[in-house]
Amino acid sequence: MAKRTIVSMPGDGIGKAVLNETIRVLNAAGFEANYVEGDIGWEFWCKEGNPLPDRTIKLLEEHKIGLFGAITSKPKDKTASELAPELQGKGYTYYSPIVTMRQHFNLDICMRPCLTFTGNPLNFIRRTADGGVEEPKIDVMIFRQNTEGLYGGVEWTNPNDQVYDAFMTHPKFSKNFGWCPREELAISTRIFTKKYVTRIVEAAFEYAKKRGFKKITVCEKPNVIRETSGMMLKVAQEMSKAKYPDIWVEDVNIDAMTMWLTKNPENYNVIVAGNMFGDIVSDAFAGLIGGLGFATSAQFNPESGVAVFEPTHGSAPKYADYETSIVNPIAMISSAVMMLEHIGESVIAEKIRKAVAEVVAEGKVRAYDMMKMKGTPDVVKQGAASTTQMADAIIAKLK
Repeated sequence: MAKRTIVSMPGDGIGKAVLNETIRVLNAAGFEANYVEGDIGWEFWCKEGNPLPDRTIKLLEEHKIGLFGAITSKPKDKTASELAPELQGKGYTYYSPIVTMRQHFNLDICMRPCLTFTGNPLNFIRRTADGGVEEPKIDVMIFRQNTEGLYGGVEWTNPNDQVYDAFMTHPKFSKNFGWCPREELAISTRIFTKKYVTRIVEAAFEYAKKRGFKKITVCEKPNVIRETSGMMLKVAQEMSKAKYPDIWVEDVNIDAMTMWLTKNPENYNVIVAGNMFGDIVSDAFAGLIGGLGFATSAQFNPESGVAVFEPTHGSAPKYADYETSIVNPIAMISSAVMMLEHIGESVIAEKIRKAVAEVVAEGKVRAYDMMKMKGTPDVVKQGAASTTQMADAIIAKLK
């Protein structure tokens, strides 16, 4: 049987370090694949005016499956100033390459698991009524609509006549914002479509059904953002009645959710949200299981088969130049586990998941974040494991 080809996209900063170690773990676990590197990130913006070159898009079109590290994004003024001199002033506009990738391939379904690792010193704990301490087990999957909403990219500064006149037809816009000089006006849209709201809600229901959970939680704000949040809640409620009568729909506003998840996080198992709120609540839950060193994600289009797997942490450029990489690779490794499950390699996926869990539970090898250290270059000398040492410990458990 021919080896599968995986498009590896290290991106910026620490992306290369965590992706290299992840591929070592995959190889040690017996996953046989060819890896072709795809160019993405800040370097290619600066050199080419395109942080997601067409050649990388073609690789994903051909091979379907991608492992992605991290990217660096900077404010608008820096994107322009760091562009190569010969490209400046020629109309190039920076846009997040990972968002561009999601929209190009319509990777509308994003799954972000947050799961407690036994023995992780960073796990959430709380006081009991009698003054004791307890550590609730967190097992939640967040379904984030990945291509629409506030990240849709439909926005303007100093909108043109056609856009401005269209907005002025809305009475609330004309009343509340008509006073503002147009050149001082910035507008971002939040667009939901029923087709893709339905797809993400149905994916959440199917997951709940598979796991035996009896509810899904819609995390939006329909009492204020009535049209878009209201659409998602209504779709979920109607779908429950028509297709999933044994699974009920809970409606929790995003602001309330950020309170409840630090009081009773074990009460939630399946959460569905739009792009921005899904991003917020997944990072918030990640903080309860150890932070972004443990936060992972899958994003895919069930029609085309294109899927990309990535940790949700950033590129941490300040760590990228350290002589010894100190970042925790578990988020990237766990993203690869999601990839393995997606392509049917469940045995190898479980093997790696078990190895990671054993390393965390044993507690002999811990990255700097797990030791609650600041990310300085000397943490390895102080007893923290390097990126490579963390991968080595996981590989040792595979044998």
